[in-house]
Amino acid sequence: MEARILIYAPTGQDAPLAAKVLAMAAIDSHVCVTLADLEQELALGAGAVLTVEEALAPGAYQLLQSCVASQPDWSDLPIILLTHNGADSPSVRQAVTGLGNLSLMERPVRTLTLITALHATLRARNKQYQAREAARRKDEFLASLGHELRNPLAPIRTSVSLLTHLYPNAAPVARIRDMVERQVRLLTRLVDDLLDVARITSGKIKLQKQLVPLASVMNHVSELCLQAADAKRIHIAWQLPPDELMLNIDYARVVQIYANILSNAVKFTPQGGHVVVRAGEDEGGLLVSIRDDGIGLDAETIPRIFRMFEQSKTVNGQFSSGLGIGLSLSREFAEMHGGTVEAYSEGPGKGSEFVIRLPVLDRGDTRQPVPLAQEAGTDGHKMQVLVVDDNQDAADSLTALLEIDGFDAYAVYDGAAAITAVEKQAPDMIIMDLGMPGMDGYETARAIRQMPGAERILLLALTGWGQGDARRRTMEAGFDHHLVKPVELEQIVRLAGARHNRDQVQAAR
Repeated sequence: MEARILIYAPTGQDAPLAAKVLAMAAIDSHVCVTLADLEQELALGAGAVLTVEEALAPGAYQLLQSCVASQPDWSDLPIILLTHNGADSPSVRQAVTGLGNLSLMERPVRTLTLITALHATLRARNKQYQAREAARRKDEFLASLGHELRNPLAPIRTSVSLLTHLYPNAAPVARIRDMVERQVRLLTRLVDDLLDVARITSGKIKLQKQLVPLASVMNHVSELCLQAADAKRIHIAWQLPPDELMLNIDYARVVQIYANILSNAVKFTPQGGHVVVRAGEDEGGLLVSIRDDGIGLDAETIPRIFRMFEQSKTVNGQFSSGLGIGLSLSREFAEMHGGTVEAYSEGPGKGSEFVIRLPVLDRGDTRQPVPLAQEAGTDGHKMQVLVVDDNQDAADSLTALLEIDGFDAYAVYDGAAAITAVEKQAPDMIIMDLGMPGMDGYETARAIRQMPGAERILLLALTGWGQGDARRRTMEAGFDHHLVKPVELEQIVRLAGARHNRDQVQAAR
């Protein structure tokens, strides 16, 4: 259907004659008799639309304009308009202005001219389909890349945590631990940014809003950027409102907005420079300004810096480090919250200012911030934890870390072994990888949930896949939570504590 020509000429003989000519030239077509028929067929796909001047009544024009305006980025629907001979009418001038990829052909049209024009149009449309396929493959590649990179990150981070527990007072170990932890966090952030690109382009990001104080957001942003600033002796001045401001936001995404922009300010500010972060209310919303005295921006650069994968050049003409997606993600997430991000600079060498406006202030006086889950109780009972992962390094390092933290943990390395272990003795919690060969985590979870008494087991999916469809599949398979590698031990402890507290309440009833 995507290679056919939709013909819309509801009066006269233009439609059947055009269909006959196209059939003789082996070009697939479909005659749309009514406007509703045209709308339905456009939704199914079209290589191009062939219509006539007299058909452009307000309804047809509005339909085509709406279709053109709502196209995805890869698409530029060709429209061929057959016009009357002579001066252009108001409807033709309107079509030229509002219908995008429009070609005009005066009637009477030679058959060969029409056929060659449509062949050229379909070839160009096919190039658009190739671009769409390339974008789809890119998104799939980024998702797979993120998954594969997260798998080795998990045992590395867990092993670093083990070093902290085993050698808490050894200074050389602490230096190595801190270095590895910094690099793991940097790599994790790069992987997350790549995956966010794929999620945004495929429309899979959904905001998960909660009530959060502004101070908590800015504290997190400061933690993410402090090391880079200290390394360059850059002073970050925080000018925050004295009164607590509550925000109704997706916490992780808003932290990304500010952290990406502040990281850029630090990156492009010379040694010993200054950055000022100012926040406050503005016209009923939250306004945050991040100003630096760094290398600045020229007027031509400002419109480009928010494009995906756009790399800015430094003063000496060299490209900067990074992937060139941080500012683009910041603007995307701000717009998803109904806000804006704008950049200003007086020119090269005169610093830059980024202004972020978000309509996220919460005026409710009775609601409270979403609390964190309570940690596990101290009633003397050790929670039994089964770790399931075909990556033995990841399974063994996580098991060792859980044991040091007070859990009774053991590991198996495939789905069948996990089912056997649960049949012998059901644990309190199972932490399971999804992408195992043979019986994967989804199938294993479904099998475990069918066992008698398995409903009480806390089942955590631990995986490199963070997309929405993966999370949906984990819930459908019977998992309680979906954790993305590399995971912090504290996150597992909080989830275990929440289940422990819930079970205590239910037992007391």
